[in-house]
Amino acid sequence: MKKRKMRGSSVFLALVLVFLYIPVVLMVLYSFNAGDSDVRWEGFSLVWYRRMLEDTALMDALGTSLLLGLVSCAISAVIGTLGAIGLAHARFRAKGALSNVAILPMMIPEIIMGMAFLAYFSGLGLRLGFGALVLAHVSFCVPYIFIVVRGRLSGLDPALREAALDLGANERQVLWDVTIPLIAPAILSGTLLAFAMSLDDVVISSFLTGAELNTLPIKVYSQVKVGVKPEVNALCTVILLVTFLIVVAAGGLARYKGKRRVSL
Repeated sequence: MKKRKMRGSSVFLALVLVFLYIPVVLMVLYSFNAGDSDVRWEGFSLVWYRRMLEDTALMDALGTSLLLGLVSCAISAVIGTLGAIGLAHARFRAKGALSNVAILPMMIPEIIMGMAFLAYFSGLGLRLGFGALVLAHVSFCVPYIFIVVRGRLSGLDPALREAALDLGANERQVLWDVTIPLIAPAILSGTLLAFAMSLDDVVISSFLTGAELNTLPIKVYSQVKVGVKPEVNALCTVILLVTFLIVVAAGGLARYKGKRRVSL
């Protein structure tokens, strides 16, 4: 009976995975299609990858999204990490409430945040564009890094910090020589998650891009209305491959550091 239940669970899990990943597999497959059809295979070709590189508007949008993600996530990593460390060592009654406020942007609907940012920047007379996008993306990227780093900090042994202080280290040395190295994998994981959310954002960015700027999600979304171009399939395949390589590299680096720490 138990084996039958396990077999049924495995079949159900397999069906769910197939349902989730079939669209991704088809996207990758038809990025190599010689024709421009998404339902009929016409032979293997790399023509759409060449067309992708020749599409200056698409490449400009990709460059804008990558730069936006890098800048906003770099700022968010500093703010989220320092905020998590500060709250981990804080001792006041409103600590829990402040922690909830820090993750509040994750729970607010994106359309409300987009409208709020638009009204705020317009009220201040700030020009919409890259600067406004960076500020908006930082606001919703910080909570992802904050949560991941805070979870890692809650699992650290307080004796490590106390031992470093007993050995003569000051607070700054404890931060840079003990705390930061121990939570580095969490910072990297949170930053990668925040970068994915920044690269994926459509709603908030659509309120703040302005007339002279386009991010990749908005560019792709505007093309969907008239049909997805095969160049978009090629670009998504490249991004998927790069993301997979980054995840594998990050996992390998974490395992290497873990083995090195054990050997030491």
